[in-house]
Amino acid sequence: MRIIARGTLRDFVESRAGRADQQALKAALDAWFAEVSKAAWRSTADVKRLFATASIVGSERIVFNIKGNDYRLVVAVRYDLGLVWIKWIGTHADYDRIDVREVDHGE
Repeated sequence: MRIIARGTLRDFVESRAGRADQQALKAALDAWFAEVSKAAWRSTADVKRLFATASIVGSERIVFNIKGNDYRLVVAVRYDLGLVWIKWIGTHADYDRIDVREVDHGE
């Protein structure tokens, strides 16, 4: 899959500078990125085979648990084009305050 807006992940990790879990967060996101980059998803079933704990929200949105569910990553997927758009990343607590179907990069 081709992942759009990797800078969003880098920016988020940088925003966590000085926190004890910053390096673990970076490692978790790097692992997620590596796995998804190698994937060739054709459907949500393919996503669930690779990430059993992922939550499918609607026809295009997926929520991934990052670093033991401390963080949430929201993406939109276009299976027909092989594209994954990073829409949002934040803490689990911040996730509870967003509308996952509407949130978009930069919000």
